[in-house]
Amino acid sequence: MKTEIQTPVTLGFAITGSFCTYSKILEVLKTMKENYNIIPIFSEHSSTMDNRFHKASDFVSQVQEITGNQGLFSIQEAEPIGPKGYLDALVIAPCTGNTMAKLCHGITDTTVLMAAKAHLRNEKPLIISVSTNDALGMNFKNLGQLMNAKNVYFVPFGQDNYVKKSNSMIAHTELIPDTVEAALKGQQIQPVIRSPFS
Repeated sequence: MKTEIQTPVTLGFAITGSFCTYSKILEVLKTMKENYNIIPIFSEHSSTMDNRFHKASDFVSQVQEITGNQGLFSIQEAEPIGPKGYLDALVIAPCTGNTMAKLCHGITDTTVLMAAKAHLRNEKPLIISVSTNDALGMNFKNLGQLMNAKNVYFVPFGQDNYVKKSNSMIAHTELIPDTVEAALKGQQIQPVIRSPFS
């Protein structure tokens, strides 16, 4: 049974710790804010770890300012996503290999993983924007399993540096909006594999 999509669509946007993608994520949020009510969801690492790309507190502030919404920062805050069912879709961008592996095995020990678990119980789209150095290594089996999971969709991805990091895959983050639109219709945007990066 298909649920009726509200206007505007309420979109959960969960962020994990692939810090090198954060500048791209900020740009995506800016392009999507006019068409979606975006609820930011932060993993514990994304909200607390300073890195060579961003200071954690500055990044969190930027995301909240762009979306106009207070973020979710704890498992307790994310759990009501299930019973309240207030998200039409949930994006995990970036989705690290660690998060992908735990999601695949039903582990819910972070805010983002609880959000995903809670959201999937409502049989609504979960969109994964992968960013991991071992997508074609130890995480390949998890990637394959999630590709075949119900209500899970992938932002098209490819090898970002096949010479120096042959197992690394990263999503084309500029395609997040198109992937969300397709997922809301129950469709996986194609082609999924777009490699290598230019």
